Amino acid sequence: MRVLVTGASGLLGRAVARELLAGGHEVRCFQRRPSGVAGASDSLGSVTAPDAVARAVSEQDAIVHLAAKVSLAGDPAEFDLVNVGGTRNLLEAARTAGVGRFVYVSSPSVAHSGTSIVGGDALPADPASARGDYARTKAEAELLALAADSDGFRVVAVRPHLVWGPGDTQLVERVVERARRGRLPLLDSGAALIDTIYIDNAATGIAAALARVDSVHGRSYVLTNGEPRPVAELLAGICGAAGVESPRWRVPASVARTAGSLIEAVWQVKPGVDEPPMTRFLAEQLSTAHWFDQRRTRADLEWTPAVSLDEGFRRLAEHYAGEGSADRS
Repeated sequence: MRVLVTGASGLLGRAVARELLAGGHEVRCFQRRPSGVAGASDSLGSVTAPDAVARAVSEQDAIVHLAAKVSLAGDPAEFDLVNVGGTRNLLEAARTAGVGRFVYVSSPSVAHSGTSIVGGDALPADPASARGDYARTKAEAELLALAADSDGFRVVAVRPHLVWGPGDTQLVERVVERARRGRLPLLDSGAALIDTIYIDNAATGIAAALARVDSVHGRSYVLTNGEPRPVAELLAGICGAAGVESPRWRVPASVARTAGSLIEAVWQVKPGVDEPPMTRFLAEQLSTAHWFDQRRTRADLEWTPAVSLDEGFRRLAEHYAGEGSADRS
């Protein structure tokens, strides 16, 4: 197929584009700067610009939509513009252009109300209960996408959970940098079980959703490695791979939630240059269990993750070892 991948300058978008190319598809990447994906063509622009979107979707058979504003804080209007408005632009342009398949890359946060998820499945997206503007707008966009599903325009939503791997700036680099500065606490005992997904598995899972969209359209699926681990163990694995000390000091989750709410309020008035050190959503993510039953996902998508968490940590360690060698040279 001819497949448009939005957001292909990001870690997951690049991985998905490469996976689709390896599967024999013709790939066009749509984002604001060159994707750097060898073998793919680039169509530069923003999902917020209808004219650029129309050019990007022309002559395509399918769309994998990953582009989004991803942040713990920021102007709510910008989240709405990019995540909701951008998705609406793509859906409208796709149907006008006769695109037949649409994979919306969502997030489990669209159905997370702040309480533990223990062996859950993909519950319906709920903007009213979602925590923070990112989750809220991703939930609204997922509902928009699934509402557009029809026999002639087949839509499936996939929710990869906490994607990580070498080169990741959203999770891995922030964990490592905060640990290096001694600013990464464990909330409570660090025993909450959390699912994650290694980057290669996320890419193959999204490609599988595209391959199976004719059979699974109209549904949502959570993608994980299916290996829930205590949050303390996950953080230790990332820190160990990077050669930094794992977090040792502990903060009560209730204190972190209160501090997160206060920091969010300050950030709205005077934003910092980076992500806030704590938000209520982040405190909830680090202190409550959230792991998912993968049986329906694997059966329906005919997909199984190939890279275990332990193998992922080994590859991450190789990445950091290689960076160290490059620095010394």
